[in-house]
Amino acid sequence: MTVLETIQRSADYLARKGVDSPRLQVELLLAHVLGLPRLQLYLNFERLLTAPELESLRELVRRRGRREPLQHLVGSTSFCGLEIRVTPDVLIPRPETEVLAELAWTWLNGRGPAPPVTVLDFGTGSGCLAIALAVKCPQAQVYAVDVSAPALAVAQANGERLGVAKRIRWVCGDGFAALDQQTRFDLVVANPPYLPTAVIATLQPEVRDFDPRLALDGGIDGLDFMRRLAREGPGVLRPGGCLMAELGDGQATDARGLFASSGWFVEAVASDLANRPRILIARPGGS
Repeated sequence: MTVLETIQRSADYLARKGVDSPRLQVELLLAHVLGLPRLQLYLNFERLLTAPELESLRELVRRRGRREPLQHLVGSTSFCGLEIRVTPDVLIPRPETEVLAELAWTWLNGRGPAPPVTVLDFGTGSGCLAIALAVKCPQAQVYAVDVSAPALAVAQANGERLGVAKRIRWVCGDGFAALDQQTRFDLVVANPPYLPTAVIATLQPEVRDFDPRLALDGGIDGLDFMRRLAREGPGVLRPGGCLMAELGDGQATDARGLFASSGWFVEAVASDLANRPRILIARPGGS
């Protein structure tokens, strides 16, 4: 069977299974099997696939048809131009979090020739935020904390593969409580769980069945971790320090209100790539 015939038949199968963008998904899987850039497939449409290549692809397509995420099947995803490996132990990085990363490194690099700055990634997951900041801000001392030991192992492996693990302090524990109580930060970044508990059952199978629930569930209204950040954040920030946190869609007004009621000055709620308010930027009152 040729490359083109395989793509067409596999895409039809995924379409029947309700998978979005089925042809693109098949092309990415086949490129992974063949070890080629995806666009190279277009120069090889008449190539005959070997039996082992066909069987490898068929197994991946069957798994994708069961709605296992593409990123799990190929083992990684791109985040801010970095290849981040993912497993079922970590949340697959989303484009919204790239916006948070860029806002954070822009803020850090805009501080000029100041002493080294210290950054905390609260709930690091795959390590994507901590690693991106370590890569983009060589002057930053980065801490990455996560309550999940398996997630932290994935994050540290990503840091090692990308050459920044020694510049990040990896801490396993429950948020701020896991840190040395004397440590203070110039910037806290967070992509915490923010989905209301009842919403999780309604999500696409790729998220509902494969992302770790620990990384999704933000409590009854989705704001449990926002309350925690608002309550505990001032105690870990240096004077002039800043917090940037990703919000769920539609949570901007409530998040603004709870931070303001906890004495924070909310500078802005930045928009994501779809122009929805998603990144809260705030400073403790008096900073």
